[in-house]
Order: sequence, then structure tokens, then C-alpha cells
Amino acid sequence: MTFSLAGRCERTGMVGGIVCSSSIAVPSRCLWASPHGVVLSQNVTDPRLGVLGLQLLAQGFGAQSTLRQLQDARPYAEWRQLAVLDADGSREAVTGARGLGVIATKAGRDCIAAGNLLAHDGIPAAMAAAFEASHASSLAERLILALEAGAAAGGEAGPVHSAGFCVYGRDVWPLAELRVDWSDEPIADLRALWQRYEPQMNDYATRAKRPGQAPSYSVPGDL
Repeated sequence: MTFSLAGRCERTGMVGGIVCSSSIAVPSRCLWASPHGVVLSQNVTDPRLGVLGLQLLAQGFGAQSTLRQLQDARPYAEWRQLAVLDADGSREAVTGARGLGVIATKAGRDCIAAGNLLAHDGIPAAMAAAFEASHASSLAERLILALEAGAAAGGEAGPVHSAGFCVYGRDVWPLAELRVDWSDEPIADLRALWQRYEPQMNDYATRAKRPGQAPSYSVPGDL
């Protein structure tokens, strides 16, 4: 009941991930990221694996080693679908024996896509192809294009209701982290939210680092 992608921008070194599901508020349980990489924990998810995966990546473990350790870290590995991408672009995915419905994963250049309860097993490949083809765009835009391509190819077997993405640069906080927790059109709503946020995105980073140079947003009392 989830399809997702983790990706890296070779030009900027940024990393990020995007996820969509029929379940409510899917990013809160399935998408974990930091400047060190991305962990996707889905199918019947255990969010602790996402937290642990980021800790391992921060300690210098690569994607393959991190994934192996996550498989052994908690019980019920047979229920988990996991994907890991590190800051160097290495990536790996695995699905346990109790993966739900049609399951598939696809590794592309600087990306890894995964899904379960899919309309067909070509969905992750469509996502990875869209991510690769949009290499000149920003990472956030590439993630959304990948999600849109997955949905256009058939997406999940049933209707989806939540979606979200995050993008990290060198800072400890996300440059962008947007979510649609419940909607009949979560992908379209996420696209609209991104179009509203993108022009302001770097201004909020300026506010953190150089407040005196930050623009005003015409809010009473603002700067």
C-alpha cells in the first residue's frame, strides 16, 4: 500500500525521498532522511528501523551495510520492505517474504524505488526512469516527477490518500519537507504545495543563517 523513491542529486549532493500511500500520514511512518542519506521503511512498517537506519548512516555505514543491519535489528523482518540510499548514491532494497500484494523494487542511477500492493510490478521502474530523465531539475522537482510517473503508470492497486517528500542539503534540518496527510488527490495537492513553497524555500534558510538579509513576508510585526 505504498510506493516510494529515495534519490540523490549528483550536482548538489542533496538527498531526499518521496512516498505515497492509501494510508493516512504515510511520511510520518515510512520516510526518514538526513544529510547522510534516506531510509524507506514500509509494507508493514516499523518506524524504529528508519530511526536506526539514519543513525547507522551517520556513523559512516553505507547503504548495503545499513540495510543488512536493519534486517537483523528487529523481529518480524519478513513483514518489512526496506530501501536505503546513502550520501554517496549507493542504494539497496529488500522485501521480506510477507510483502503485501504485488511487490517490486528498482535501483536507478542515484536512486532506489520500492512499492507494495502495486497495480503491477513496473511501477518502481517507471519512477526510477522519471528520476533519471529529469537530472537537470532540482532534487525536489525530480522526486515529485518520479511520484507522478509512478501514479501515471498505475500506482497502487487502490486509491491513495497521503503523500510527502523531504530534501536535505548539508544542514541538519530539511531544506524542504512537505506533506499531505489526507486527501482524495494527495499527489496533485503535494505538487500544488511545492509550487507555493519553492519560491520561498531558500529564503527560510537565509532566515536561519543571515536574519538581517532575510526578506519580509508582509506579516504584521515581521522583520
